Amino acid sequence: MKRKVLWVVFVGLLLGISIALLWQGQDSLASPEENEAWIVGIIQDNHNAPVEEVQVTLHASGSDAPLSETLTQADGHYTLVMPKEIPDSLSIQISRSHFRSIEINLTSEEIQNLKSGRTITKPAITLERQIGAAFWIATIIFVLVLVLIATGVFHNTLAALTGTALLFVVSYLGRPFSETLFIFNFHGAIKYIDWNVIFLVMGMMILIAVIENTGIFQWLSYFAYRISGGRVWLLIPVLMLITGIASAFLDNVTTMLLMTPISVQIALAIGINPLAMIIPEVFASNVVGVSTLVGTPTNILIGSYGDISFNDFLANLTPGVILAFVGLIIYSLLTFKKDLSQAKTASPELLAMLAERGKITKPEHLKKAGVVGAGMLLLFIFGERLHLVPAVTALVSATALMVWIKPDIEEMIDAVDWTTLVFFMSLFIVVGAIQEVGLISIIADSIGKMVGDSLVLTMLSVIWLGAILSVFVANIPFTAAMLPIVGYLTLTVPGAETKVLYYCLSIGAALGGNGSLIGASANMVTAGISNSVGYPITYATFFKKGFPAMLITVTLATLWLLLHFLL
Repeated sequence: MKRKVLWVVFVGLLLGISIALLWQGQDSLASPEENEAWIVGIIQDNHNAPVEEVQVTLHASGSDAPLSETLTQADGHYTLVMPKEIPDSLSIQISRSHFRSIEINLTSEEIQNLKSGRTITKPAITLERQIGAAFWIATIIFVLVLVLIATGVFHNTLAALTGTALLFVVSYLGRPFSETLFIFNFHGAIKYIDWNVIFLVMGMMILIAVIENTGIFQWLSYFAYRISGGRVWLLIPVLMLITGIASAFLDNVTTMLLMTPISVQIALAIGINPLAMIIPEVFASNVVGVSTLVGTPTNILIGSYGDISFNDFLANLTPGVILAFVGLIIYSLLTFKKDLSQAKTASPELLAMLAERGKITKPEHLKKAGVVGAGMLLLFIFGERLHLVPAVTALVSATALMVWIKPDIEEMIDAVDWTTLVFFMSLFIVVGAIQEVGLISIIADSIGKMVGDSLVLTMLSVIWLGAILSVFVANIPFTAAMLPIVGYLTLTVPGAETKVLYYCLSIGAALGGNGSLIGASANMVTAGISNSVGYPITYATFFKKGFPAMLITVTLATLWLLLHFLL
């Protein structure tokens, strides 16, 4: 009986959907009134990018009452429907916050065509930016957020939330006093959040929560010690390789959370300073993670904004990453040579302890996670043919794994780092504010004038600007702010249509994160764990080891990009 009821409900839903689609199709095919005419056109900014939500109104000359009005769509297009009675003189008024308002008078020929029921198409209209109080306020708030993040006065998420709150306070409470104080409303701010990034990160967090509970990372660390036979010159590269590969397919923050404690134990067991092991690991995490879409938070941002697939990252960046990784291994072995020379054979008791902690705790869960992970990887690689966005792949995979193993759902939801997700959402809004008021356009114009038509100069500028600034500013907010600029340069610089500049930004921001302790989230997470076990990593220590590593790896990766895209 229940099955019959379900079938009836199912068939009823199908019929309802079919009727709704047919009705919608008939509406869309319905012909307009015989004499109905339109004025259509497109509105863009000085970068030839469409401007959304521009107020377009039609007026009779000398009248304030609009005869017709509309807002531009996401592609900048607008359509004004003509009234039944068309006056002999008409003008179009165009206005939007942060742009100069303009008025366009229609010619007598255009008016006559409209009266005859013919639609007219206006040429593209370019709006000029208007710099007012909102521009300076949004800029100051953005700089304040960067300073709070860089100095560590506020937690990253609190800094971004503070910036978002200030933007809304100014927009909503300041607007009644002066229209020039308005930045954007809540609806406008939400549009700047990249939900593909948010759901991709959330899905990966759930998957990682299952995987890390199986003990696989602890097993890998102990396995690295065993295959190296205690030879520290081999152990360090093996641990770096494991860390790098894990970072490429999970994320570097989680990888370091899991690798750091066991690495400290191995280092103490063989009598060397743990920093000689975990600092090279975090370097490797930031370098090798660049080779995939999900390897670093910056790549997730870049891939979503630039429509760059999992395959694109692998094909275009992996050879350069391998080259940089080899250089990093040589640098690490030479830099920490003195510490590594003090290594000794671990005692049987310590080895037994490492072996005990390096066991797989949930083998069945690990097998199932391996099956789902392989399926997810295939969808990342081939899903673009089905127009399957990475966020959907991550969410479907995470859900499938939870349905299969039936974990404590509350535990899984708690495993999601909501603090990071709120940070991303708030950061998108703060960066969206400076994009809304035109600061991004001004910076893009300045860089465009500096590099001219030279693709080589543009590539070098994006790579090294990202690398150097990521030393002083966390690379996630820097990347989010740079993406619209790179998007503009991609459209204007000859030869950049291959999306090479997005790869340049990926290399500069992620590898540049090795230049200082605050350069990447993985650095700060690793430092926090190391400090908690009595081996602090100071800013000066990390800078002394990391800045040369950054210069070496970025140089090697730059050589690959130049060879790959220019020759």
